[in-house]
Amino acid sequence: MTPAGGGARRAARAAAALLLLASPGARVARAQRHPVFRTEIGIVVLQATVKNERGELVPSLDRDAFTVYENGKPQALTAFSRDDIPVSLGIALDHSRSMRRSRAQVQSAALVLARASNPRDEVFVLNFADKPTIDVSFTSDVQLLEAGIGGVECIGGTALRDAIVAGEEYLSEHAARERKVLVVVSDGCENASDASRDEVRELARRSQVVLHAVGLLNEEDPGKADRGRNELDELCAETGGLAYFPRSVEDVGAIALDLAHQIRSQYTIGYSPANQSLDGSYRKIRVVVKGPGRLSVRTRAGYRAVAGRPMRAGSGDDKP
Repeated sequence: MTPAGGGARRAARAAAALLLLASPGARVARAQRHPVFRTEIGIVVLQATVKNERGELVPSLDRDAFTVYENGKPQALTAFSRDDIPVSLGIALDHSRSMRRSRAQVQSAALVLARASNPRDEVFVLNFADKPTIDVSFTSDVQLLEAGIGGVECIGGTALRDAIVAGEEYLSEHAARERKVLVVVSDGCENASDASRDEVRELARRSQVVLHAVGLLNEEDPGKADRGRNELDELCAETGGLAYFPRSVEDVGAIALDLAHQIRSQYTIGYSPANQSLDGSYRKIRVVVKGPGRLSVRTRAGYRAVAGRPMRAGSGDDKP
């Protein structure tokens, strides 16, 4: 192969790999034992939600309204979209014993979320108690999703962290869409996982999955409620996701509808980091947005610059 041909081939591979954030195709510990070394990061892709001072979504900004900083240094944007791009969506439902009283509302909210998605989305259902189980593989068939959401009893403990690891691994290994989202509905009372809190946080930093959570906290036990709130808040913030804590289970359906709307109203922003070295460092990300009034933007907090598998190229409809 000629030098020119080799350069073209390398450029094509870099363009196809929209994100090299060490996709967690295996658990973090396994990834550390079997690293795949690469020399360039490629393009970092962010999903960003913008709201005004009244908390309303602002979906119509132009590319020039956004500035991305990595470790405090401005970065050149290479991709931008504000379209309703299809996503690969995972719905992880806590069916532990402690969720028995709110089972009907949780299942109803999960169906609201599935039905309010983009028709071109693909959705899977993960149920968990003592351990996580993928009960419905990726599908757009609402009837299959209904069966997977409604056919589980509430027994056992709460393996919340293991469920998040399993959901992110499934998304990373099987998703056909470039945007990957995991929504967890749980009371946050972790008591059965093998994965540690630090492991799940590190996985979030290496993953391209955006995590959202609906926390149905047990306010009768303030200590457990605070621990659940802190853990869900922290993990969602790492990925740029949202954590909701409804005052009542009756509010869960409205929250699910709002979350589906926010997922469909996000901006997709890509940039090629000035520092392309895969040195294992954690890179902090900050996005600044300008526009009418006071605007706030939410996106992932950063990423770990480590080697990993490039994103699988999707169809042309999915590219930002």
